[in-house]
Amino acid sequence: MDIAVLLYEGFDELDAVGPFEVFRNAEAAGADFHTELVSLDGPGTVTASHGMRVEAEGDLPEPGDLDLLVVPGGGWNDRSEAGAWAEYERGAIPEVVAAHHDAGATVASVCTGGMLLSKAGVFDGRPAVTHASALEDLRDTDADVREERVVDDGDVLSAGGVTSGIDLALHIVEREAGAEIAESVATTMEYTRQHDAYEPGAIARSE
Repeated sequence: MDIAVLLYEGFDELDAVGPFEVFRNAEAAGADFHTELVSLDGPGTVTASHGMRVEAEGDLPEPGDLDLLVVPGGGWNDRSEAGAWAEYERGAIPEVVAAHHDAGATVASVCTGGMLLSKAGVFDGRPAVTHASALEDLRDTDADVREERVVDDGDVLSAGGVTSGIDLALHIVEREAGAEIAESVATTMEYTRQHDAYEPGAIARSE
């Protein structure tokens, strides 16, 4: 499974690094994952919202060459000049999210990265969540707004605020590689999972 975590100026550190560490630990535990930190500008240093400088390993792959695209949030609520709000206004990230989704990739957001997925149109008519402080903004869109920590609607997933990205990533690991590997990763990270993902497809199948 080829996974890209998309970095941009002003992203929240934990939104990206939490899922990245989960996926890399899952790979070490035997999952068939390959995870990279990427940016639209290619390899180079990206400065996160709290000042951490993170090295993007490469370009975002072309649509059709990726299984999972993860988009972090950061800098939405204070309308930062760098962050999710700025990228929402710029429009480049929503465009590539839509292109990858149209090409068959699963797309996932953490925190206010959900607003970028919303602008991409992938939340339209579908359940989704974002950081609690941005839920009203999400309600102004065509998303079916939820308040669970993780929402799994098959090829579109979303997580609430910051640390929920770890739960999102562990949920994906369990879904794609099995509960044993997911529990192994959680144990390695000494993280207590919160099992409250909303999965409308699973509900429909059980009815």
